[in-house]
Amino acid sequence: MRSLRALRWLPFAVMFCVAVLDVLAGPALIFLPLLTLGPAFASLSGGVRRTSAVGAVALAICLFLASYNDLVLHWQNNLTVVSIAGVTLASMLAARLRLERERELASVRQVAEAAQRVLLRPVPRRAGDLQVALSYTSAAAEAQIGGDLYEVVTTPHGVRLLIGDVQGKGLAAVETAAWVLGAFREAAYDEAELTDIGERLEVSLTRHLDDEQFVTATVAEVHAGEMTLVHFGHPPPLLIRPDGTCTTMEPPEQGLPLGLGALDASTVKPQRIPFGEGDRILFVTDGVIEARNAAGEFYPLTDRAGFLTLPDPQAALDALRADLVEHAGGPLLDDAAMLLLHRRGSWGFTSANAAER
Repeated sequence: MRSLRALRWLPFAVMFCVAVLDVLAGPALIFLPLLTLGPAFASLSGGVRRTSAVGAVALAICLFLASYNDLVLHWQNNLTVVSIAGVTLASMLAARLRLERERELASVRQVAEAAQRVLLRPVPRRAGDLQVALSYTSAAAEAQIGGDLYEVVTTPHGVRLLIGDVQGKGLAAVETAAWVLGAFREAAYDEAELTDIGERLEVSLTRHLDDEQFVTATVAEVHAGEMTLVHFGHPPPLLIRPDGTCTTMEPPEQGLPLGLGALDASTVKPQRIPFGEGDRILFVTDGVIEARNAAGEFYPLTDRAGFLTLPDPQAALDALRADLVEHAGGPLLDDAAMLLLHRRGSWGFTSANAAER
């Protein structure tokens, strides 16, 4: 917001500096041609009317300073007036084309985001004895929305969830995510084992994807006192204990991303981890851990896990998201999905404890 405000005032600041220099230099040195920078900069952020107004101000300053320096009838001043008028007209045209493109991109992005919202229905805030918190941040890259996906369902086999990331961006990625989610929502109820769910997803994607496309994913199922995970090339989750200790649940065996099963026919072995009363587990997509700051450093998720000790899971996830955006210094370059599960029970931290961390 500050950079946009500065950009809007830049034309006037430039013209003011040119006027001051011209007055200080006197008739010997003429800086008036530099007034064309005013309308040129105005087209970067303003509309057609604002650009024309800046051009009019530039012409007024030019004529005033030419009169001040007794150069009104000088050929060089006439050339400057023509230059300002010409640059103003060109800048007005550039501003109009820029605004038309911005409206077009906004319309395309709205359509894409609407399709994505229909696909990614809201997850239940409670599932069995779990509290569920979700954060989804869209990338600000024109209409290139990502293919992050997630789902939490309560089945006869227990609470099951899926989180994944489709290779690529745009509507093609959203379409692939629809295939994955549709297959998971059916298989989660039908299949008794998570590995069978993975096979169903692989079969579904084989029918639709090209050989070079894939989807990273993690499929999980919650049991009494533990959780079962099957990894398909996706970032491992982060387990947070009630005492605040955080552990990255690195899988003993990482399967290939979905869609690449033809490269390895072996079945991925499930991973069982403890998940008892008061525990929390965070699932993320690549957009979180690959977010970079101005120095090119990746987001240190494990180091920032202290935000996840806030008593309310959704407030904890919102605080982590705010820290992620602050780390990136602006809009993210890739969609970022975060899914936090809290097993209800005593939680060892208070708001004051979390603030200290």
